[in-house]
Amino acid sequence: MLKRKYQTNSHSISQSAKTTIEQLHRSADFVTDELTASNPFRIHYYKTLVNQRSIHNIVLRYLKSQDMNTLEEVQELLPVEGIKKLGFQHSVQDELLRGNLIVVEKNNPQTLLSIPLRKTEQRAVEITENEFTVLGPKEAFIEALDVNINLIRKQFHNTHLIIREQTVGSEGKNTAAIMYVETIASKQNVNTMIQRLEDLSYDEPIDVSQLGHLISDNPNSPFAQLLGTERPDRVLAALNEGKVVTMLDGSPMALIGPTNLYEFFSSPDDNYVLWPVGSFIRMMRIFGVLFSVISTSLYIAITTYHHELIPNDLLTTMISSRIEVPYPPIVEVLFLEITIELLREGGARLPNRIGQTIGIVGGIVIGTAVVEASLASSVLLIIVSLTALASFTTPTYQMGNTIRLIRFPFILFSQWLGFLGISICSLLFLVHLLNLKSLGNPYMAPIYPFRWGDLRNSLAVLPVRMQNMRPSFLRPQKTKRFSPRPLNHQSEDIEE
Repeated sequence: MLKRKYQTNSHSISQSAKTTIEQLHRSADFVTDELTASNPFRIHYYKTLVNQRSIHNIVLRYLKSQDMNTLEEVQELLPVEGIKKLGFQHSVQDELLRGNLIVVEKNNPQTLLSIPLRKTEQRAVEITENEFTVLGPKEAFIEALDVNINLIRKQFHNTHLIIREQTVGSEGKNTAAIMYVETIASKQNVNTMIQRLEDLSYDEPIDVSQLGHLISDNPNSPFAQLLGTERPDRVLAALNEGKVVTMLDGSPMALIGPTNLYEFFSSPDDNYVLWPVGSFIRMMRIFGVLFSVISTSLYIAITTYHHELIPNDLLTTMISSRIEVPYPPIVEVLFLEITIELLREGGARLPNRIGQTIGIVGGIVIGTAVVEASLASSVLLIIVSLTALASFTTPTYQMGNTIRLIRFPFILFSQWLGFLGISICSLLFLVHLLNLKSLGNPYMAPIYPFRWGDLRNSLAVLPVRMQNMRPSFLRPQKTKRFSPRPLNHQSEDIEE
């Protein structure tokens, strides 16, 4: 009875293997090689995923020249690392789609060998494009996960750096890497990131930004709750602070979490220059963002409801600039704002040189024509231009898009209730930000909840020797980064 049952299972496995191979043959790049009639082995692979040179120089040469009759002998003699012996009940399709070559015995298809011979086509490591800095490293991530991990490993010589690979996607399976420092990162943050990736039911994540949308605490918020970066140095700084980093094969970006609102306004340059200069630049950047959000809404509120706030010397200029404009302020503001957005989007989608030309020439020509045609006032044109210029100070692309979006609610509220409308809109956004979380951590830390020690590198940049503590809202296992020691300065001048 036991022997008959075993024979039935073997026959069903053989039929399943045959059916699977027949289904794979419907793809033109799937190859089955019977080798020779006397050879006991058969190989299967996707020719577009496997290194053809390795097949001919290693696999075929050994299988045809060596006297091997079993898979155990092939696994022992073939000079390739990472060969795995699997049963056919394992997902053969997954092994093949990873770029592995499958070796089976013609008379015994119950077991197989999976030989890693993946062909990799990738671009060279180049300088950063979206997060350019004057000082500091210039290398940027590319679309190859192994290369990106190498960029981290070669600078971060720490055996406690843990890299956990995880398969994501129900249809097009992809490999995600979760990185953290085991002795620093909070286990709760690590487990939260791992659990959210495991619970994903998305069919095919192509870019890591899609993972960010799916695992964010509030995916409906216009504010990103995970920081995306293309800079290895920014990832290294995040790992040292106790954060968790997620990368995806095929994506040139990394996701950092938990994060807070102020990190989206910080640039690596802030830490590479002297701290007074870094603090000034960061404060100027924050002021520029606030100006970009409310400047046009203030223009609408003042010209529509609060004329008494305009100084008499300036009132004559504003009246003369709007006297021939046939529309209310809200219409001319929306017209210019949408025009600026169209120019910005058009310049971003065109090749670099053409896009720059379109942005400069288009802005000058359209701005001059709009004023001469009395479709908008010259004062508003100046304000909108300064608004666009101030929005460019945002160092991260994610927050730059958010700033572009939230200007329009402020414009509508200012038209509705003037200064009161701007106040209401500000309170709504403030309440929303106070309720946001990043991997379960407060998004507005260290302002809310208030932590005095974490202010050392948030709104301003303090000297490096004063940044000896890791942010407490991350709940790191090691709170102290280093022990600051005072410098022994000579009290007297050196005599020549």
